[in-house]
Amino acid sequence: MVRLHVKRGDESQFLFDTTVSVSVDDLVKQVTAIYNGRLKVDRLCSEMGELSEHGITLPPNMQGLTDEQIADLKLKDEWEEKCVPSGGSVFKKDEIGRRNGHAPNDNMKKVLQKTIEEAKALVSKKQAEANVCVTMEMVKDALDQLRGAVMIVYPMGLPPHDPIRTEFENTEDLSGTQASQLVIEEPAAQLWWAGKELQRNKKLLDFVGKNEKTKIIVKIQKRGQGAPAREPVVSEEEQKKLMLYYHRRQEELKKLEEDEDISYLNSDWADNHSLKRQFQGVKDIKWRPR
Repeated sequence: MVRLHVKRGDESQFLFDTTVSVSVDDLVKQVTAIYNGRLKVDRLCSEMGELSEHGITLPPNMQGLTDEQIADLKLKDEWEEKCVPSGGSVFKKDEIGRRNGHAPNDNMKKVLQKTIEEAKALVSKKQAEANVCVTMEMVKDALDQLRGAVMIVYPMGLPPHDPIRTEFENTEDLSGTQASQLVIEEPAAQLWWAGKELQRNKKLLDFVGKNEKTKIIVKIQKRGQGAPAREPVVSEEEQKKLMLYYHRRQEELKKLEEDEDISYLNSDWADNHSLKRQFQGVKDIKWRPR
């Protein structure tokens, strides 16, 4: 199996196993699906964290308004009574006015938070450090865990305008958000290796050869952004080790030079009393007790 270390820019993303015989077109689709799937998991975890703290999202026409403004405009959240968390709610006002403040109780909150942690760990960037490959099945498993936790806490479902529900239904609208800058649509996705774009009409072996026991670093990015920066010859960790080695070596050489500068003081010719002791016949006399 060929192991790909997928990066976006200089930032590590995940490891992915494939074969040299795979077509680049299929490879791009697989890698892009995992890349975007991990982003979806991150967005859901962020929103579900807010859900556990402040309850469901208010209707769009009520978001950001003060209680007085809502009263003056005679607006009402029709989903407040329909979407009640299991075991009742605890009021915790959302200061930015995005959610209704009726948060799940402590037990249900723990269910959401524990699931969030498990889902994040499943597709975390730390998996690459642990030499664990991320698959689309792992991404789907993380999404299923999150969906299941929401169903446990909100068995009646979430409002249709809640971003968590739209994410699960794949109807999310990310236009105008920072998240939209991270997503790479599959038709516009590219993979680069060693300063070369992996062209979709070829196979991976056309670029890396026929050796299945190969590990390469590929970079994913949007079409039209040009070639990404090439990987440094020496990694950051290796560079630190080299700098530490040369610093220690420099200190050792400096110490040796200092030792050599005073070594002559131990020589016979540097002894001011050597000639005097020679005439008196007391040279090389050793003293010891009787």
